[in-house]
Amino acid sequence: MKPNNQTTTSKLIPIILRYFTISVFLFLPLLLLLFSLQTTPSSTTTTTTTPGIRIRPGYASYESYIQKQLNKTLNPKLRHIWTTRDWDRKIRVFSTFFSHLKNSSFLTNSSKALCIGARVGQEVEALIRVGVRDSIGIDLVSCPPLVIHGDFHHQPFPDNTFDFEFTNVFDHALYPEKFVGEIERTLKPGGVCVLHVAISTRSDKYSANDLMGVDPLVKLFRGSQLIRVKKVDGFGLDTELIFRKRKLG
Repeated sequence: MKPNNQTTTSKLIPIILRYFTISVFLFLPLLLLLFSLQTTPSSTTTTTTTPGIRIRPGYASYESYIQKQLNKTLNPKLRHIWTTRDWDRKIRVFSTFFSHLKNSSFLTNSSKALCIGARVGQEVEALIRVGVRDSIGIDLVSCPPLVIHGDFHHQPFPDNTFDFEFTNVFDHALYPEKFVGEIERTLKPGGVCVLHVAISTRSDKYSANDLMGVDPLVKLFRGSQLIRVKKVDGFGLDTELIFRKRKLG
């Protein structure tokens, strides 16, 4: 006797529906998680774990943050100013500044130095002119031979590479903890980091964070000791901080 196809089908349908229902319940939490990740901007783009540092809103993704920074770095009018009218003036100011650091033994001719966020490389050229020839800069756009391509949230260098690092772009860091973590990672034990930051004044529209005081930076530099704080007039930045990475042991 041949089986009735209609009867067989009617028996299979409840079984299929039962397995389908079970699979939906099993995978529903995963589907909801994936949906939320796709539709909700990452909270890390608008918050920071360090009190006293406010991350500016408006970045839906890391890519949108990078694009905004590139809008400034690649601006043809700005790049023309940086390489012409501002070139000699900034080199003179930075040369004086680095010479004072040499006199205070924070920097020597044999130092291996890095300038973070160097754009067209005035800081690097100034270091070379005062005798620190093993110097290089990183920025989102390379400017050979002084500046190579690099993201300061993920420096393209091995651990313990530099004796000296300088930056005046802390306010451009979307992730201040990563920014400082990369500095401490690439500094040699005993190495020095010098930062120029804006505390009393508001930085420009391309800034990603606002720093409310010195203490938040001190908390970020967990592996370093604060050596000096003083007021400066650094192209719109008002405070200089010098940290020395603690030696092993």
